[in-house]
This record gives sequence, structure tokens and C-alpha cells, in this order.
Amino acid sequence: MSKETLGFLAEMGNDFRVLRPIFANRERYCRKLGFELNYKASYWTPPLSPQLAFDLERRQIEDHLQLPALVSITDHDDIQAPTLLRSTPRASHVPISVEWTVPYRDSLFHLGIHNLPGTTATAWMQTFATFTASPSMVRLKELLSELNDLPNVLIVFNHPVWDLNKVGDERHRFCIHEFMTNCGHFIHAMELNGLRGWQENRAVQELAQQWQQLLISGGDRHGVQPNANTNLTHATSFEEFVHEVRREHRSHILFMPSYAVSWKYRILESTLDVIRHYPDFPEGTRNWDDRVYHPDANGVIRPISQLWPGDGRAPIFARYILGGVRLLGRGPLSSSLRLAWNDRQALRMALSPQKA
Repeated sequence: MSKETLGFLAEMGNDFRVLRPIFANRERYCRKLGFELNYKASYWTPPLSPQLAFDLERRQIEDHLQLPALVSITDHDDIQAPTLLRSTPRASHVPISVEWTVPYRDSLFHLGIHNLPGTTATAWMQTFATFTASPSMVRLKELLSELNDLPNVLIVFNHPVWDLNKVGDERHRFCIHEFMTNCGHFIHAMELNGLRGWQENRAVQELAQQWQQLLISGGDRHGVQPNANTNLTHATSFEEFVHEVRREHRSHILFMPSYAVSWKYRILESTLDVIRHYPDFPEGTRNWDDRVYHPDANGVIRPISQLWPGDGRAPIFARYILGGVRLLGRGPLSSSLRLAWNDRQALRMALSPQKA
């Protein structure tokens, strides 16, 4: 249910000179249709419904590991997915969790807030939104303290070294240091991310050692592949798992075989998942342009499939571009890229225990 911004396209147009004429052409095309191309207001949504996403993660654990599964689904600043899931018998035990976007100075952090109380989850989301609109370091500390006081809530610093706001590594590191100095005692774990590369996860491991933080599994899966790592636990409920992490300071992370595939290739797979056609999906979610949204001439957010002129099909330009990307995931070209990007030996070195 996440609304994934397309603002990065504007950054690409600014950063890569070769792309500027292409973006300028698309901007002129939109003007002919009666509206301005608005990168900031446009977004895309992942292809899987909450139920399909839950089943995907559940099956990986139950089928491949032969273990009962505990799954916590998070979206960016949204709890619709777990709320909907809890209305179904198979997923009634799913915790209400969210990935909270936290502005911090000129940087940006993602905090995984897992297992919010059902009676106050909506109020917490309103509180988070109010903070994000008007951030304050004093208020952040208050909110994290209040969350920490809830014994069954788990607070995870997601992909902490990922410079989401592109402020530069040195500046981002400064913000991390200040944040952990002021709020680190409210953080229960740092995330090793199943979609991020081994080099970044190694840096997270070092950061966790520096701040004496536990490590926990997590991911940014937006396609149709399950996350590449998971936690192993003897807990039979999510509350018991939270107790293991918060009170017993225990966390056992298993990286799945898929993590041995190079990061570049896994990003390509995720991209292909987003732009694929899914004929068995519900009407309105089958095609990529059903899942990409943009304001129309009146400022109303609509799927771009409803904004195409003529027969309603995507322009030839878009079809050629996406067709070219899809070719990267087929046959010999896909195998060649997977081989060329292979870095398994480096991955083994990265995951090996560090020397004291």
C-alpha cells in the first residue's frame, strides 16, 4: 500500500545530462495533454496486494524452512496493509506495523515501528504525520520515549547508513551520531536489509557494534520476490519475539540463498517485477500504468492508464523504453548479466565474522 515517490526521476534528469532531452520531451508531451509533469506529486504502488505480500513471506518460511511464520508487514507511513490483513482469519495475528519516515535535520531516517496497539494505532499514525510535517528533535525524543514505554512495541532503525536525502556520507553520518547520542537508548535494533548490498550491510554491522545495538532482519521488497533474510526464533507469537529482542537481547539472522545473487541483479529483478503485466491480478492492478499515479489537468490523482490519449494505451515511447528494460530479464541476456555482476566471493568475505 506504500506510495513510492517518483521524485527520483527529476533528480536523474538533473544529474545525467544525457537524460535531459528525454525528460524535456516528456514534459512537452504532458503539456499537450493539458497538464504539467509533476514528479513530486506522482507515485507508484507495489504490485502485490497485502494478502499476496503476506502469503509470499509466509510461504518462504513455512515451505523452505519448514517452520511456522511470524510476518510483520510495513509500508511507508501507512498501516492499511496490516489493518486489512487482520480482518482475515489467516492473518488475524499480524502486528500493526509501519515504516515511519523521520526528518532529522537535513537528513532522513526510516524507523520500523512494529506491533502498535490496535486501539491506538490510528492515533499514533496521526501523531507521526504531525511530527513529519513539523519535525523537532525534542518532540522526536518524546515520541520515541513514549513508544519505548509500550512493552510489546519494537523500534528498529531501518537501513541506517542509507543516505535517503542525499546529503552526503559525512553529513549523514553526523546526523546518525547525533540521533543515536540523543535517542539510541530507545532503539531496540538496527536492520540488516535483505535488498541492500553486502557492503552497506557490513557498514550497518560496524555501526551497530559502535553503538552496542542488536541486529535484526528486514527488507525493502517492492516486487514479487520474498525478502532475502529472516530472523530465526523460538517465539510462538510476535509479542514473544519482541521480548526476545528487547529483554533478552537475542537475534539470529538467516540470509537466504537469494542474497548470494548480486545486488545489481536483484535490483533489476525488483524493477522488472514492478513493470510486469499480471493477468491474474484484480482489475485495475494488472498493468504497470494502473499502478502509477499522477495528477490530471484538474489536480486529481489518477492512474496514468486513465491519462493516455486515444486508445488508452501507453505511448510508443514508453512501450519501447519498458520493452528494452524487460529484455534485460529474458534468456541469454539475463544469464549474462547475472554472471557478469556475480560477486559471491566478496559476499562470503563480507558475511564472515569480523576479527576482534
